[in-house]
Amino acid sequence: MTYIEQVGYLAELIRGHKHVYALTGAGISTDSGIPDFRSPGTGLWEKVDPIAVSSVDVLYSNPRLFYEVGFSRFAKISFAEPNRGHHMMARLEKLGFLKGLVTQNIDGLHAKAGSKNVWEVHGHLRTGYCLGCKKRYPFEELMLQVELKRIPPVCPKCSGMLRPEVVLFGDPMPSFFFELQHKIQDECDFMLIVGSSLVIHPVADLPRLVNKIAIVNLQPTDYDHKAEVVIRENSSKVLSDLLQKLESLNRKKV
Repeated sequence: MTYIEQVGYLAELIRGHKHVYALTGAGISTDSGIPDFRSPGTGLWEKVDPIAVSSVDVLYSNPRLFYEVGFSRFAKISFAEPNRGHHMMARLEKLGFLKGLVTQNIDGLHAKAGSKNVWEVHGHLRTGYCLGCKKRYPFEELMLQVELKRIPPVCPKCSGMLRPEVVLFGDPMPSFFFELQHKIQDECDFMLIVGSSLVIHPVADLPRLVNKIAIVNLQPTDYDHKAEVVIRENSSKVLSDLLQKLESLNRKKV
């Protein structure tokens, strides 16, 4: 199929299912200036081992390394703004084509773009919390202390160490993830996967719970053989063209 035919087929698939959910990964945020993890030459993990600088073990055993090296990526991400792909996802939900969206990203850009039913399964950068008293603080509090060389940042209330509210390597998944698995298995009849290589577990297991999937990703994935359609194009372009096609089909229907 040509690209136009692929987008048209994807639009028909979405219109033909009642409970469509999306799963997004780092690839949807590259147009916001956030590098993904595995793209050849630009992927973050080609430049630094995340487990060596931003795992939960490093946070506890060497908080200075965590905050002087690993934390800088979080701080940069927190300034990003939604791109066209994020806005298209929000529009798809608003128009009723998407029931909800699961994201592996911690950038919070889906929420910023207006998506309502979002599960941020790896956390977010809106807040951090104290490891001692568990009090939550705006993420800006962590950034300010690090900028002022107060490393590690500490809780103004009890002097416990602060950490970002993200799921680091070695952290357990949030409690709602297991409820989400059941929800996807029981409700989702079609999953649109955008910008994910589908290698980070347990999120990568979610497509196994769905009978039909479609994949929009520049790089191959282990699920390509299962997908109804695979589109290897920029996610912002695909989602814009997809929304345009869906709106066109709706007008014809009326």
